[in-house]
Amino acid sequence: MTDDVVAGAPIELDGVRFSYDGGATWVLDGVDLRVGPGERIALVGPNGAGKSTLARLIAGLAAPDHGTVRLMGHTVFDDAHGADADAYRKARRSIGVVFQNPGDQIVTTTVSADVAFGPENLGVAPALIGGRVHDALSAVGMDDLRDADPTAMSGGQQQRVAIAGMLAMDSRVLVLDEPTAMLDPQARDDVLTVIERVHQRGTAIVMVTHHPDEVAHADRVLAVEHGVVRDVTARYAHAHGIPSQVPSAALPDLPRVGRAAHDPAVVFDHVSFAYADGAPVIDDLTVGIERGSTVALVGPNGSGKTTFARLLCALIDPDEGTICVEALRWRHAKRRQRKALRRSLGLVMQRPERQLFAATVREDVAYGPRNQGLDDAAVRERVQEALDLVGIADLADRDPFSLSGGQQRLAAIAGVLACRPRVLVMDEPTASLDEAAVERVHAIMRTLHSQGVTILLITHDMRAAQQLADAMLVFGGRTPGPEASEPRIAPSNARYSVVSRLDPRAKIIGFLALMFSAFTMTSWTQLAVGCTATAVIVAASRLGMRALWRSTRMFVVVLLVMGLFNMLVVHSGTPLLHIGGWTLTTGGLTVAALYTIRFMLVIVLGAVIMLTTTPTALTDAFESMMSVFRKVLHVQEIALVMSLALRFLPTIADETMSIRDAQAARGGSIETGSPMQRVRAMCAVIVPIFAGVIRHADNLALALDARCYQEGEPRSHWHALHMHARDWWFLIGVAVVLCALALSTVFTI
Repeated sequence: MTDDVVAGAPIELDGVRFSYDGGATWVLDGVDLRVGPGERIALVGPNGAGKSTLARLIAGLAAPDHGTVRLMGHTVFDDAHGADADAYRKARRSIGVVFQNPGDQIVTTTVSADVAFGPENLGVAPALIGGRVHDALSAVGMDDLRDADPTAMSGGQQQRVAIAGMLAMDSRVLVLDEPTAMLDPQARDDVLTVIERVHQRGTAIVMVTHHPDEVAHADRVLAVEHGVVRDVTARYAHAHGIPSQVPSAALPDLPRVGRAAHDPAVVFDHVSFAYADGAPVIDDLTVGIERGSTVALVGPNGSGKTTFARLLCALIDPDEGTICVEALRWRHAKRRQRKALRRSLGLVMQRPERQLFAATVREDVAYGPRNQGLDDAAVRERVQEALDLVGIADLADRDPFSLSGGQQRLAAIAGVLACRPRVLVMDEPTASLDEAAVERVHAIMRTLHSQGVTILLITHDMRAAQQLADAMLVFGGRTPGPEASEPRIAPSNARYSVVSRLDPRAKIIGFLALMFSAFTMTSWTQLAVGCTATAVIVAASRLGMRALWRSTRMFVVVLLVMGLFNMLVVHSGTPLLHIGGWTLTTGGLTVAALYTIRFMLVIVLGAVIMLTTTPTALTDAFESMMSVFRKVLHVQEIALVMSLALRFLPTIADETMSIRDAQAARGGSIETGSPMQRVRAMCAVIVPIFAGVIRHADNLALALDARCYQEGEPRSHWHALHMHARDWWFLIGVAVVLCALALSTVFTI
C-alpha cells in the first residue's frame, strides 16, 4: 500500500462500509466524508445509528470492512490491501480521542503523569515533555492540579485531563464522543470552553453529540442514520448566534420541597451520612415528599444527589436519623424491611451498563418480576408491557451489552418499570439519549405521574425539571464552577511528607527489608526496635491515625482473632487462668503478643508505602529495578500491566458494588435471601462483573492505541529516577535497624 502523504483534508473516507456481524447488517454503508484542517463537525443521529463507530473510524481506532480511509495523509485502509497497521500508527500520532467516560482513558494516578503518557509513547525528549504538559494543562485550566489524583476528580475535571493528554501529543484532529453527557451544567460549560479554545488553536474537531448548542457551534452538521451520513447543516443553521436551547445552570422556577408533607410517600427525618473518608454528604436533612408528585433533585456533581438515592433505596444506611418510604420506616434496614421496600420502590441507576446482567434484554427485564414471586404468565405480561412502554420491543432478544449506550439506558428503565414501583428514583435517565428517546422517557414519566407514581428525578437538565417536576430539592454540597470539588494537596498531606519524597526504589528495598525482618523477631528487645523504627516512619509519613486505621482495620481484626487463638492453644509456661476446658498460660500470652505485634508491623509498613507512593511511582521503580532483565523479559510491558492493574482494581471494585446494588434494588436475593440464595445471587454477579472487566479492557485498549502506546517500542521517560542524599540516608537508617535487630539476639531480656 502506498504511503504518500497528500496535503489537504486530514480525514477522508470513501465508500466506507462497516459491520459487526460479518455483513448480515451494515452499521455504516457507503459513507463518504471529508474533514478539513481546523474544521468543526458535529455528528448527530439516533441511538444505535453508528455515530460512535464512525468516530472510531475517524480516530483510527477501528478499520472498516470495505472502502478507502485516509488519515493525516496516510492511506490506512483500502479494499486492495486491507488495513495497514504501520500507517494507522503514524496517523494516530496526530489524532486525539476523548471518550464519553474519561475514567477508562486515564491510565495513571497523577494528573501530570497521565498527560505525559502520550508524549512518552511518542518518544518526545524528556526535556521537552515538561513544557508540553504545562502548556496542555494550562490550556484546560488544570495546571494547579498537576499533582492531584485524576481518578478522584469529578467527571468534568477528568474530561479536561483527557483533553490535556491529547493536546500534549500535539494532535491536529480531536475526536470527542459525547464528552459532556454525564456532566452538570457548570462542568459542561467548562469542558465546552476548553473545546472552543482548542478549536481556536487550529485543531479540527469532530464531536458526537445530542445537544443543540454543541451543534450550533459546528461548521457542518452530519447526521448518521440507516448506515449513511447526510449533511444536515441547513436544518441547524437557525441555531447559530442564538442563545443556548439546552438547560443552563439556572435553577427552574419550581417550589422547594418542604420539611413536611400532607400525604408523604417519602420522609427523611434529620438524616445525616458521611463516607468513611470525608465530611458529611447529607447533613441533618429533613424533608417530606408528597405522594404522587414528581420532584426534581438538582445540584452540581458531587453534591449528594446519588447518595440521597442510595439512602432512599436502603443500599446504604444513614449515620443518623430515619427514613420512611410508603409507611416503612428504618435507620438500619433489616432484611424483612429491605424485601418489603423492593416491592414498592424502583431505582434507575446513572450508568445503565451496571444495571444489566442477563443474557438477553427480555431476561433482564424479567429479573424483577420473578423476584416478586409472579408466575410465568404474569412475568411475560409485565415484560412485554415494559418493553412496549419504552419502545424497545424489537430489542427483546438482543444481548444487552451489544446495545448502544442509549439503548442500554432504555433497557434498564424497562427492567425497573416491570416491577411496577409506587416510588421511582431515576438518576439521569435521559443522559446519552437522542431527542426521540428523551421525549419517550418524558412521556413515560408523565404516564407514571398520571397513575399516581411518586417520581424522584435526579437531573442536570433544568428545562426537563421545569417541564416535568412539581417541586425541586436542591443539593449544594459544593459550589458549581471549575474550582469546585478540586482535590487540593495541602503541605501536611502524606504525599508531601519525607517518606513520600523518597525514591520509590529506595522505599521498596528499605520497606521490604524491614517487613521481612519482622518475621525474624523473637524477643521483646527486637520487637521494641521494630516498633520504634515503624513509629518513626509513620511519623515521617504524616499519615493521620484515621487514614492508617482505615487501611489496616480489617487486618487488625484478623490478627486479634489469631492472637486469641494462640493464647488458647499454646499451653507452655505458667498457668494463669482456667476458662472451662481452656487454660491461659504465660507462654500462650507471649506467643500471641509476638505473633500479633510482628504481623502488625508488617501490615503498618505495607499501608505506609501504599499510602505514600502512587501506583505509577511503584511501577516505575519496578521497571527500573528489573531493567537488568530487559533482554530476557518484556520489562516495559510487565510494568505497564502492573500500573494498569493497580489503577483499575478500585474501579472494578466499585463496579462490583454497583451491580450488587442493582440486583438488590430489583428484589434480588443477594441481600434478603437465605444463605444459599445469597451464594447463588453472588454467582450471578460474576457474569456482569466479567462483562465489565472485558468492557474496561476493551476501552483501555482503545485508549492505549489513541495515545500511541506500542508494545516493544522504546518510550521516553519524563521523570527518570535518581537517588538523592535523603534516599541513601534512609537506606543507612534501615541498615542500622537491621544491625540492631541482629545484635539484640546477643542481649536478650
